[in-house]
Amino acid sequence: MGRQKRKEYAFYAVLAGTFLLIAGAYGSGEKSVQQNAKEMGAVAEKAVAEPEYVPAVRLYAGIFTKLDGEEYAVIEKNKDILVAAANRGYFDESDVYSFLQGPKSWGEGRAWSGEWSNQYVRGNYFGNFGCGLCCMANIYSTFSGHTCSPWDMFLYAREVSGYTPTKKIGAIGWGDMKTVMRKCGFDAELYTKPQDYETFRDQVRSAKSVVVLVSSHDDNTYWKKTGGHYVNISLYKEDTDEVFLADPADPDGNRNYIPLRYVYDALKTVSKYQYLLVNGYSEEQNQWKQDGIDEAWVAP
Repeated sequence: MGRQKRKEYAFYAVLAGTFLLIAGAYGSGEKSVQQNAKEMGAVAEKAVAEPEYVPAVRLYAGIFTKLDGEEYAVIEKNKDILVAAANRGYFDESDVYSFLQGPKSWGEGRAWSGEWSNQYVRGNYFGNFGCGLCCMANIYSTFSGHTCSPWDMFLYAREVSGYTPTKKIGAIGWGDMKTVMRKCGFDAELYTKPQDYETFRDQVRSAKSVVVLVSSHDDNTYWKKTGGHYVNISLYKEDTDEVFLADPADPDGNRNYIPLRYVYDALKTVSKYQYLLVNGYSEEQNQWKQDGIDEAWVAP
């Protein structure tokens, strides 16, 4: 059985168990929550051991909901809770996209690089300003069930936001980034650096992904000679206090775990905002539905 299929079977099994718990809470009261919990474990164990494929009729971020009557009503009522749990719990680093922005990476044939790096826009090359757009494309391709290239994201941002790159300033700003991500179906919010590290850690822990703006002027422990640079972080690890880094400008540092404290210390404080949190995705709210990468690129 393939790795992805095993993950799908396990996911449906846990969802089935979750349904038992919810149904028990809303049902006649004849069964205790403890009994439903035991049934959940049994269902999950059986489903993983003897998987049975059932075609989905309706999906919420990958959640199977082929149910009838009161059962469907229960899932419908609680779909936001189930979607949030699924979004945060069923992906790992092998599922994360981490596009590179620079022409050097493309010239060296590095994985995740592409010909978008040589696109020329108003006196500036994409490789010089495309970090934020790479981060946005990473999130879209990782979590939406669709794919896009960083150049696709550039074109869409130009279409649906006030993003207007110039020779002097090509990077996308926070407001336009938020606008575009919401039009792509994501629950995205902007934040300033909290006074304490623990607040930031708790936000990152519960998020699907975070776009952060870092600068070596604030802290140069990890990033060197960096005036301002967007990167993605996700998959917080409790045991090591680390996050999975997608760094569009660093092919060697891309796709590594680094201490979250490095990120917090390097947040660019002179910026109006320091990070964008992505906490959910809705296919129904996705106004783009872009799917596919036409540019030449080096897929991993």
